[in-house]
Amino acid sequence: MNAAPASALLRQLGRIARDAGEAILAVYREDFVVEHKDDRSPVTAADLAAQKVIVAGLAQLDPRLPVVSEEARAASWEERRQWPRYWLVDPLDGTREFVKRNGEFTVNIALIDDHRTVAGVVLAPVTGELYVAAQDEGAWLQERADGGWRRLHTRRQASPPMVAGSRSHGGAGEALLQRLIGDDYRQQPLGSSLKFCLIARGDADVYLRRGPTSEWDTAAAQCVLEQAGGAVLDLHGRPFRYNRGESLLNPEFIAVGDTGIDWAARLRASEARSEK
Repeated sequence: MNAAPASALLRQLGRIARDAGEAILAVYREDFVVEHKDDRSPVTAADLAAQKVIVAGLAQLDPRLPVVSEEARAASWEERRQWPRYWLVDPLDGTREFVKRNGEFTVNIALIDDHRTVAGVVLAPVTGELYVAAQDEGAWLQERADGGWRRLHTRRQASPPMVAGSRSHGGAGEALLQRLIGDDYRQQPLGSSLKFCLIARGDADVYLRRGPTSEWDTAAAQCVLEQAGGAVLDLHGRPFRYNRGESLLNPEFIAVGDTGIDWAARLRASEARSEK
């Protein structure tokens, strides 16, 4: 184990995430009702309880910073476009996994500055694993609330590579994966933002996401992965950015651990082959 993260901000965000995790587990341990939003995505009392805890905690840290969250109505683009810095939150990422009771859901809190994710925490409430990261401070894992901290580093791509895949959103993208890393790879299905964390801790190599995600689904875990040495790119090879426009939907993306590989070149070559 290494020394703990130095910044007070990460320690404070970690405490907020753990408090939100306790609110989630209080619901998880009992019978709960599943409702559905307009887009048919599920929501439970745990989502709303965690939202309340996180918003209150962030307001104590800095009441001036606005919050964008899955469980709150987003400010208009006319307002958001003026924000240089704000919180981006998913109080319960992986509600489908929560409903299945498989434990693969997370609390995600990110700080966005000038369209980039500069601090992030990801908590897996069931296991107690807390991932924290900040720009120029690295990425860290605390496996339980009273435990020590381990500095995280991605690995050189394994042979065969390990692909982290979505537990609930199918296997779209197989053809693109084959063009990028070849036919010989292993797969590890996993829910929520834990797929990024698996790469950050050196236990997987690639996560390709085809289909929609929202900005709050990725920002915190992207920070963890980037500060561990990885990257998140859109499918044109460009770095992932936030608060890009009116829509809060992300482009399709790939998360990778080994940045010694020229992924942008591979993506461009793949796109050229697919257009022929």
